[in-house]
Amino acid sequence: MIVDISTSWNLRPLMAAQGIFQTSKLKPLLEDRGIELSREQVYRLVTQPPQRVRLDVLAALCDALECSLSDLITITRHESPEKKEAVGGEKTRGSIGDLRPVRAAIRRPREK
Repeated sequence: MIVDISTSWNLRPLMAAQGIFQTSKLKPLLEDRGIELSREQVYRLVTQPPQRVRLDVLAALCDALECSLSDLITITRHESPEKKEAVGGEKTRGSIGDLRPVRAAIRRPREK
């Protein structure tokens, strides 16, 4: 069984539910909770799903927006059956189809 886990970052909808529609309004809320982020960092936090977030930032966001961590981040698990194994015990990654290179034809140059 192959498990694929995806996450969804819900900061913007949670801000909208609290009536906060500008990223600049979030910065003072975080500063009140001891989190010093630049204007650009707050903007990226709101507009893009972060790859990593400090726990104190997550805690401050949840406290400022009066939500839980599960409201802020949605985790979805997808299961798919294992693929058949290829020769040699290596698992296959699927067909490469048109990606297979064309065999080169090497010819001797014509003599004049």
